[in-house]
Amino acid sequence: MGQRVVQVDAFADRPFTGNPAAVCVLNGPADESWMQMVAREMNLSETAFVVPEPKLDESGVYRLRWFTPTIEVDLCGHATLAAAHVLWEDQHLPLGAPAVFLTRSGRLAAQRSGDLIALDFPTEPIRSQEAPLALLDALGTTPRFVGGNRMDLLVELNNEAEVRALSPDLGRLRRLPMRGLIVTAAAERPGIDFVSRFFAPAAGVDEDPVTGSAHCALGPFWNDRLGRSVLIGEQVSMRGGRVHVRVLGDRVELAGRAVTVMRGELVES
Repeated sequence: MGQRVVQVDAFADRPFTGNPAAVCVLNGPADESWMQMVAREMNLSETAFVVPEPKLDESGVYRLRWFTPTIEVDLCGHATLAAAHVLWEDQHLPLGAPAVFLTRSGRLAAQRSGDLIALDFPTEPIRSQEAPLALLDALGTTPRFVGGNRMDLLVELNNEAEVRALSPDLGRLRRLPMRGLIVTAAAERPGIDFVSRFFAPAAGVDEDPVTGSAHCALGPFWNDRLGRSVLIGEQVSMRGGRVHVRVLGDRVELAGRAVTVMRGELVES
């Protein structure tokens, strides 16, 4: 029997929305080059590889790695949500049990909260910085704010309409020394606090549909501006999706729904 692969739409209320991720629950560690080839074959923004960690005296603990079609990444929210969803749905874990993941960004956890899956992630605070000239050329507009963290740059635009209309030069963005670019503005509709988009051409993802890890930065950013620790963000990509955010000091809770859309098997693995 080949390796089972499950495709999940994360941060989605219904199929074909949110952000699709592939999930492989493995029996044991796999070769890194094989995982990269599988991610390239799946051709989604991320493929998650989950391996039980039997060495720890604790149930429900897994090693978790994330690959785009071109690179391994340090942190990914939507594929973590998808991985937890698969562990519960395929009965690797009881529905009420938390899923704990050991990752390149430390220990992460997922817990069911009603019909939502809540992720416990580290914050990735944004620090103000001077805008690189290449970034301004790529944007074709002057942002209200520019900052960055260890992974990404973040720009705040004047309003939601500017975020939706933005068409950056992806070739210029690809040459910047960053994983990706977060573009955000305050929302202009009731029930939504802020909107965002995420571009990561250097990581093989021109525009990501819904980016959980970007909300590790967006949560603290909008907490500081709006004075609220409980927020709802909407990523206004073509597929779109909402992320419930709660800022808890140096941690952030990201919550959303997930829907399984496809199951398959790698016959050459």
